Amino acid sequence: MAYHRTPKWHVLPYLHTMHSWQAPAYSEGMSAKPRPSTLTERRKAATQHDIARAAAELFTERGPDDTTAEEIALRAGVALRTFYRYFRSKQDAVAPLLAGGADRWRAALAATEPGVALPTALERSIADSLTARDAAEEEGLRWTRGLLRAAEDDPALRAVWYRVNQESEERLRLVLGGLAGPDADPLALRLAAAAATDAIRIALETWSESDAPTSGEGAPADLAVRCLRELMGVTRLLTRES
Repeated sequence: MAYHRTPKWHVLPYLHTMHSWQAPAYSEGMSAKPRPSTLTERRKAATQHDIARAAAELFTERGPDDTTAEEIALRAGVALRTFYRYFRSKQDAVAPLLAGGADRWRAALAATEPGVALPTALERSIADSLTARDAAEEEGLRWTRGLLRAAEDDPALRAVWYRVNQESEERLRLVLGGLAGPDADPLALRLAAAAATDAIRIALETWSESDAPTSGEGAPADLAVRCLRELMGVTRLLTRES
């Protein structure tokens, strides 16, 4: 596969539509509410973000095989020892970018107004998170395509992608539990979280394998909503309709 050089410092809007240090933190057993971060945590996350962005750029330009950890550190402006302080491998370095979009999506879902049915809230938040609103975000989605295409031939990069999705699914269960209430069926919550997470994952993977546009039919938002609707029978379990 050919990797095309792109302008430096472009970001991936879906994969990282917010800086990682702005992403909400979730604690086990509760809430989707963000907690304040300390200055040290923000600095650490900022460094991780710079490294992750540099890795994503180089992977998109050259592919993982032709990218070294040293080159990622150089582009990020950090020492190699700093790179390994935060990441175990060059592939692992893109995890903050892959997780950032999901964090924003879950935060938007958690802010759903009372009375909105969960299937509707899921569909709206998914479509919103995958919609490019300007030229920069459209180009960023194309970068996303390049990164996922690179993962096709790199098992380690693919493993990072699946790990991030699994972690997102587990956190989504907390959000759905907060919205559905204490009487919600735990199995239904788990199935709904899996369905929604897979809708986004499958949509992005399917789109990356094609030459479909960034908006309209066949775009990530369109594919994700279609996937979710196919799985809507699962999410309806949370509406507890009589």
